[in-house]
Amino acid sequence: MLQGRTALVTGSTSGIGRGIAHALARAGADVMVHGLGDADRIAADCAALAAETGRRIAWDPADLTREGGVERLVATTAERLGEVDILVNNAGIQHVSPVEDFPPERWDAIRTLILDASFHAVRLTVPGMKRRNWGRILNLVSVHGLVASPFKTAYVAAKHAQVGLTKSVALELAETGVTCNAICPGYVRTALVEGQIADQARAHGLPAERVIREVILAAQPSKRFVEIEEIAALAVFLCGEAARSITGASIPIDGGWTSR
Repeated sequence: MLQGRTALVTGSTSGIGRGIAHALARAGADVMVHGLGDADRIAADCAALAAETGRRIAWDPADLTREGGVERLVATTAERLGEVDILVNNAGIQHVSPVEDFPPERWDAIRTLILDASFHAVRLTVPGMKRRNWGRILNLVSVHGLVASPFKTAYVAAKHAQVGLTKSVALELAETGVTCNAICPGYVRTALVEGQIADQARAHGLPAERVIREVILAAQPSKRFVEIEEIAALAVFLCGEAARSITGASIPIDGGWTSR
């Protein structure tokens, strides 16, 4: 369904981003994988995905927190695979701390990677999408773009701002054939969440299993982690023609969390 399209998925060497990158390739898109990690493992994963799907799969480890990092990633994608038709802003980091102790440098790093990098990626890819009268922008926002939790000041602020970015961009592009939506997952058991479990365990003085049950999944009525495959399937749907009238939406996939 996405044959002939080029997708760029930031933060896609593991976790949710990796799941979305694989799903888009299986739907027919050529994919630029982005992120850090063991180079041999990532190269092998990309080669396996290319062999499975017959699509062109490339990888770039650009540091999106450095000046010019987003620009270089978008340019490299265009050089190797073609101009970006599908942009998935997924890269993110987290830090858990009481607001009075929150390190300013962690605030800056979280804002830069989640919000600033998303803005620059949109800014750089929209002209080509408008020229081709087709494009899909997906911001992987998290349920924390819709509701707040304590001890996550920077993350919650950046994710709420991503929702605003999504709405504004969607309105600007509403007549162009380009859509912009936010996917807002609840808790998914990724490496990022594993880190949050450890941080919350230290903050609350609880063992990890009690943190999962009493803190992490306390607000998630389904009492189970959201599966990466569920998020990836939603992303593929939003990239398809059946979703062309869905734009500016912030779609929870959260086990009922935001229904409370």
